[in-house]
Amino acid sequence: MSTLYARDEAVIAGIEKLRFFPLEVQSGHGCTLTTPDGRELLDLSATWTASGLGHGHPAVVEAVCRAVRDAPGSGGLSAVHPDSVGLAEDLLALVPGEGERRVYLGHAGSDANDVALRACRYATGRPTIVAFEHSYHGGVGVAMGVSGVHVDAGASADPEVVFLPYPNPFRPGPDGIEAAVTGCLDLADQHLSGGRVACLIVEPILSDGGLVVPPDGFLARLHDLCRRHGVPMICDEVKMGLGRPGTLHAFEHDGVVPDIVTFGKAIDGGLPLSAAVGPAAILDHPPAAALLTTAGNPVCTAAGRAALKAIVSEGLIDNAATVGAVLADALRGLVDVPGGDRIGDVRGRGLAIGVELVDPASGDPDPRLAAAVVYRAWELGAVVYYVGGNVLEITPPLVLTETQALHGAEILGAAIGDAVAGKIDDEEVAKYAGW
Repeated sequence: MSTLYARDEAVIAGIEKLRFFPLEVQSGHGCTLTTPDGRELLDLSATWTASGLGHGHPAVVEAVCRAVRDAPGSGGLSAVHPDSVGLAEDLLALVPGEGERRVYLGHAGSDANDVALRACRYATGRPTIVAFEHSYHGGVGVAMGVSGVHVDAGASADPEVVFLPYPNPFRPGPDGIEAAVTGCLDLADQHLSGGRVACLIVEPILSDGGLVVPPDGFLARLHDLCRRHGVPMICDEVKMGLGRPGTLHAFEHDGVVPDIVTFGKAIDGGLPLSAAVGPAAILDHPPAAALLTTAGNPVCTAAGRAALKAIVSEGLIDNAATVGAVLADALRGLVDVPGGDRIGDVRGRGLAIGVELVDPASGDPDPRLAAAVVYRAWELGAVVYYVGGNVLEITPPLVLTETQALHGAEILGAAIGDAVAGKIDDEEVAKYAGW
């Protein structure tokens, strides 16, 4: 163990750690992370999509330097400044919607979702929140209590949450995927029609639950139910939106316009910023019910404006679609390399790709292999994590090139082959629990 990692263990609280291997980073540029000893790593995670523009994007660097130098205070709590207002205006222009709308600005996707959920309860006077099994909406407050991943791990569920099964085309159940979709929608209809539901919150791609891409049309059918019963739909775009799926918004795939959309991670080029965009009738009340002193601060909002502009103007949406297709094809080609029979499924949209690792004999999930593969990939020069126990979550920066994509697939193929061949120390891997 290096000195830096030992220092971390001695001082940083374990409650905020999610470690898969002893990753140390000194600097980063584009899709490359550099360790203290000068080793370069290809970043296939983008810090769980938070560094969506890559590391050290020039536009974000310039915006932050300007904002720090001339910062008008440290937040938007009791004052207004050009970048907080400007960012809200930018978001309203980029997010489709009807009527009078407002923008909540916060620090992370967790608080954006928490505020949206609480605001819906207040506006509707109803208690129930409909969410999905194995979902992730945040690590605080109401958002944590409706996150299936946290509840699965032992966190207390919100007393008024209802969890629906998220349709998984790779594991549809005994009667097939259409039956799974119909069953889910029937359950949703039962709850939404009861007059107790404040809102429904959904990820257009189930990220931490295994990077599950639902069947085409599922989100649209769910949205129709919400409209029919007068229940607001919150679309959680924190991890899968803002260019990553090859469209600006992930919900565009099904042609829906959610009532509320929440953002985080890539919205600020790696700095703490989040947003919720929705009806004024919901997000305006009650006044002063969501106070964070430094929310909407000049530095993060300036960076947010620069990040949004870069995503739209620098061709990063098209790049995600094009390079994502190259990467997905290369990953599917790994079935022909040693250990490739352990790849049960490659799925995704754009630069949001999941590789599900399985026991080839039974098709059952293989979480031990996933842990060994991400560890070996780190040894071989790439950073990637797993979600859902056995799915490699590949979410590189949106600036990834085709050459880097092919190199990343090559590393992952070698890591899978080495893990299957038993070249990784299981005891060492076991030190890093991951999810």
